[in-house]
Amino acid sequence: MTKAKVALTIPSEVLRLAQKEVRAGRAKSLSAFVSEAVDEKVRRDELSSILDAMDAELGKPNKAAMVWARRVLRRSS
Repeated sequence: MTKAKVALTIPSEVLRLAQKEVRAGRAKSLSAFVSEAVDEKVRRDELSSILDAMDAELGKPNKAAMVWARRVLRRSS
């Protein structure tokens, strides 16, 4: 994947927390941490759009479906 260098302005507290994650070894670098966070946000937003479209086409899940989904997700974690 091609990379581009950018300058960002973020709240100091967010930067401090991101740097803490890097120091803890949960990311290779601050750039990697930010890149992963942005990628995750984009994918979550795409999924949200898909789910919204499904709700518009098929209607929102009923209570029984939600209970089933929570039970299945609990088992998988």
